[in-house]
Amino acid sequence: MRIAVIDIGTNSTRYLLADAGPGGRISRVETLLKTTRLGEGMGRRLLTERAMARTTAAVAEFWRRAQSKGAEKILVAATCAVREAANREDFVRLVQQATGLEMRVLSEREEACYTFYGVLTGFEVPEADLEKIAVVDVGGGSTELVWMEDGNLNASSLPLGAVRLTEQGEGIAVASLLRPVCRLIAGRRIFGTGGTITTLAAVAQGLAVYDPGRVHGYQLTAEKVTGLLARLARLSLEERKKVPGLQPERADVIVAGTRIVAELLECTGASGITVSECDILYGVAAEAASPVERKSARNL
Repeated sequence: MRIAVIDIGTNSTRYLLADAGPGGRISRVETLLKTTRLGEGMGRRLLTERAMARTTAAVAEFWRRAQSKGAEKILVAATCAVREAANREDFVRLVQQATGLEMRVLSEREEACYTFYGVLTGFEVPEADLEKIAVVDVGGGSTELVWMEDGNLNASSLPLGAVRLTEQGEGIAVASLLRPVCRLIAGRRIFGTGGTITTLAAVAQGLAVYDPGRVHGYQLTAEKVTGLLARLARLSLEERKKVPGLQPERADVIVAGTRIVAELLECTGASGITVSECDILYGVAAEAASPVERKSARNL
């Protein structure tokens, strides 16, 4: 079965086209990303008309592409910016009018759980070791942390994100927000996903052209993160736009995102993060491919 998933985040709108095999195995056909910055100026908890318009245009473009590539299912999910917006129904209607797609606005827990299972589609983690790992996704508006304990999946969604911290940085105590959750996952192997973390892996390797094969599985050490934070913070915005591996559209928020990663590693005492290209898109696709075999993340 060929499945397309569109993820509407605070900073970017992303698309995955994948072929699903037995047992929910997901094989990527193509991925695309547009920096739509839906969550800009979200201090008033309102999505702006311009942000909604450009994000709707990106969703419609991905929808048309998925159709042309033979997708049998096309799913669209939205996370933090839409979840928190007082006018989210206006945006839901815009997308439906443009595409006919019914957008699913994920709860904090659903977002975290789909991310966890999405990461597992990309790594061989024995069932006995599931309680030895944790997954972190640093997004534009929130940071999701997920781990398993006593057979149960635990999730925490923190109001920390690259866009949010950039816009409201002075009022956000990053370490204080992270510390209570970090105590719970200290000592575990950390897998990381989301645009900030994958971008840091690309910058660390100096990738002039983004290569998912070199990013997936990359070991992003705490030392590298600290060094990248210092390096990127020294540069002007225009200088950051020229850094190999860093998309120019992300240059204004990368310092804040890197700060979250650095604080997370310091709070947990972890030596680094294993970077994952597989994320919430893969988790949603896997459930759509095997609704009977895979327990829905919304019920976990």
